[in-house]
Amino acid sequence: MEYQPPPFFKTGPSPLARLLIFSLLSFVLLFTDARFKYLESLRHVFSVAVYPLQRIATAPLAIANRASEFFVTHSSLRSENARLTQQILGNTILLQQHKSLLTENVHLRELFDARERTKIHSTLAEILYAARDPFTRKIIIDKGFQQDIRSGQPVIDHIGVIGQVTRVYPWLSEVTLITDKGQVVPVQNMRNGLRSILTGTGADGVLELKFIPLNADFKNGDQLVTSGIDGVYPPGLPIAEVTDVERNSAYLFARIRCKPLAGVNNYGQVLVVRQDSEAPERPAEETKPQRSKKPKRSG
Repeated sequence: MEYQPPPFFKTGPSPLARLLIFSLLSFVLLFTDARFKYLESLRHVFSVAVYPLQRIATAPLAIANRASEFFVTHSSLRSENARLTQQILGNTILLQQHKSLLTENVHLRELFDARERTKIHSTLAEILYAARDPFTRKIIIDKGFQQDIRSGQPVIDHIGVIGQVTRVYPWLSEVTLITDKGQVVPVQNMRNGLRSILTGTGADGVLELKFIPLNADFKNGDQLVTSGIDGVYPPGLPIAEVTDVERNSAYLFARIRCKPLAGVNNYGQVLVVRQDSEAPERPAEETKPQRSKKPKRSG
């Protein structure tokens, strides 16, 4: 095996000379690239080749940032969604209250218009709740003795008759609706002036005319108003509309069903009517003097 000793003298340029050469070469490349753009295409080739390596190197950090951003964004969106949902619910409640106030305002205006039309004194009352007995049609209002409410006074809304005050407490009153089975109202047909008796049936939205002859002129759509002959309800108040006329020769009277025009299911305020001028008392019936029987003469 042949062995050669290391050279005694070092060959090649010195480190300083190498530094100067490479520095000059770099300066020349920089000058030519800046002036003539010779290395632009070469730079694009190197950038394309290095891009996958850059993506691989930055992938862990990008994945960590994406995951952190996802969880933060998800939590933020959930909080924002909850806040917006609560805000929508609050706005919905305010909107419903606003609509309710608008409807109540319109209803109150119509009530005052009804008060002016009837030319009678009335007291505005609010419906508190319905009576507990499911077999009766009664409501409780927030006016009583203290507000000069008396038993027997009619109760109306802006459309027509609702019922009649049947029991009075110091600050509350009980109103029996016209649909109650025991309620009777004298009415008059606006089309032809025929009078009749309207009674409740115990069912909501159903009234009935009693003791109507088979040949009486009643038709579907006839409007019924209070006749006022009972001295309780003022005359001319709308109360019902004829919906069904059934004539059967097997019976003495026709069966006529009606629907009430007014109703407590639509609004929460009513008017309690008070009439200042009372009807004069009925005159006392004259009693015929009994003729004294003369004793028969004995023959």
